[in-house]
Amino acid sequence: MTMDEAAPKECFVCAKHQGTTLMPGGPVWVDELVVVSHLSPRAPGAPGEVYLGHLFVEPRRHAPGLPDLADAEAQSVGRWCARAARALRQVAGAEHVYAAVIGDSVPHLHVHLLPRYPGTPREYWWDRVDEWPGAPRGGEAEAASLVEQLRASAH
Repeated sequence: MTMDEAAPKECFVCAKHQGTTLMPGGPVWVDELVVVSHLSPRAPGAPGEVYLGHLFVEPRRHAPGLPDLADAEAQSVGRWCARAARALRQVAGAEHVYAAVIGDSVPHLHVHLLPRYPGTPREYWWDRVDEWPGAPRGGEAEAASLVEQLRASAH
């Protein structure tokens, strides 16, 4: 993929799409409009271990937020959010999948998908799901293994 001409050269997400070094196991899924990837233990600020199943659904074209998506991109983002959530339920055993668009620090739309696993105490539901001490975490190998399993369940 070539970076969109309007994309700022310093866009972290656009740069991530140019290579797979920050995608453990490579993209989970990719089509002409969207990339789905797992949070990388090597991403800036990541502690080396990440919450397993934390996925990103991102348009390939540089689009700062939801209102910047073309209709086809919006449809593809929504379709991949639904497919990824189903895969997290079927493959990873999530009992619920949260979706959030925050956009405060990275000006390229990325939908966070956060699975909630069985046994997660209620005080950790929603935006603290990855803070639970019993949450499944892993490094590069564990994230890549989950990516491979999710990819195999595609569509």
